[in-house]
Amino acid sequence: MLMVLVPTMLIYLTIWLSPIKWFWSFTLLQSLVVAFMSLTWFSELSGMEWLISTSFLACDPLSLPLLILSCWLLPLMILASQNHVSLEPVNRQRVYLTLLVSLQLFLIFAFSATEVIMFYVMFEATLLPTLFLITRWGKQTERLGAGTYFLFFTLVGSLPLLVSLFYLQKSVGTLSLLMLQFNTPLPLTAWVDVLWGFCCLAAFLVKLPLYGAHLWLPKAHVEAPIAGSMVLAAVLLKLGGYGMMRVIPVLDPVMKYLAYPVIALALWGIVVTGVICLRQTDLKSLIAYSSVGHMGLVVGGVLIQTPWGMSGALILMIAHGLTSSALFCLANVGYERTHSRTMLFARGLQMILPLTATWWFVASLANLAFPPFPNLMGELLIIASMFNWSCWTFLLTGVGTLVTAAYSLHLFMTSQWGQFPDYALVLEPSHTREHLLLVLHLLPVLLLIWKPELIWGWCF
Repeated sequence: MLMVLVPTMLIYLTIWLSPIKWFWSFTLLQSLVVAFMSLTWFSELSGMEWLISTSFLACDPLSLPLLILSCWLLPLMILASQNHVSLEPVNRQRVYLTLLVSLQLFLIFAFSATEVIMFYVMFEATLLPTLFLITRWGKQTERLGAGTYFLFFTLVGSLPLLVSLFYLQKSVGTLSLLMLQFNTPLPLTAWVDVLWGFCCLAAFLVKLPLYGAHLWLPKAHVEAPIAGSMVLAAVLLKLGGYGMMRVIPVLDPVMKYLAYPVIALALWGIVVTGVICLRQTDLKSLIAYSSVGHMGLVVGGVLIQTPWGMSGALILMIAHGLTSSALFCLANVGYERTHSRTMLFARGLQMILPLTATWWFVASLANLAFPPFPNLMGELLIIASMFNWSCWTFLLTGVGTLVTAAYSLHLFMTSQWGQFPDYALVLEPSHTREHLLLVLHLLPVLLLIWKPELIWGWCF
């Protein structure tokens, strides 16, 4: 753990002490080294064992893929942001990169925390850098409203969790994840216990987000800069799923009361958000709403508490993190040239940017869970386990799958095909930096096809 934490902290020195001519290159190089060093964790874990670094930091096969995804994302955010942030004053560039590094540190501490209270503190700490990214580097005046939505929903959902954790500490005597897995579930029978269980899950359901508590997500995605959209889609949403996986074993007796309404709302959200995506004209808003639908499947897979459901949820979180981040990068490529997120303004760009259109095609196929992408593996595991739990779930999951395929194809065809626009004759060609960025997104998705056991957790 320290071999990643220490170099990550040293990036602060690189940011503030490097000359302006080189500090983007030095920061990118150092973050890439950290990302590749994190891949060595795959060789150190086996089975259900914990890899313990200190008494407060450890990782297991559940947190390991999310840790590596967090480390992998930092150089990608730096690559994606370099074009538009480099036009600002030097100190603002340094502050921007400092926020990105701080966000990675908070995520590493959150996913590797062995104490639930430490996880909660880091869970909340990620709010600050993300809020600054949205409100300071957003492109439109609505960014302040989007930041308010983001802050309000997160705090309202997470404050009951803090009270619930204090009650759990009093009842069990420990909040260590290393010990909670060996404790018997609490004998929860009264309606107050059901309310307590919902308070434990509320913060994570808002973070995912569950349909109904998702209103902050499209606003935050649309107004955030490219790095903010990438980290929101790739990692921050997964904090909710990871937290649910950690606390649900303690809540087992009350899940029979909570599972049915929450799963029903999540599956209904898949269909509704899919229909919303079919009517969207804003590119980033469409991708944001698609994340709500995919996370609805994650909620269902986690709440039914079967090995296939848990494993499918983890696989889908990792695959969706890389795919949705790639889609936001592609949306940013078009925005930097057309200065508009409206899909109709980008029609016909396949003729002038053919390689970028190829990346659009691959990312869209991954988003609709086309075989053999790992997105399909995660969705099939969740749908099969949910059908075994209740055969009626097949109606909503089936319709949701069809709608997902429809809006993914709509996203690709509307943004790339069509009549060649007149203004496209003066568009700037694509850069090697942008193609490298998309290769680093989509290559891991393709490589995971050959070795999916790296991301299916401890469930098999």
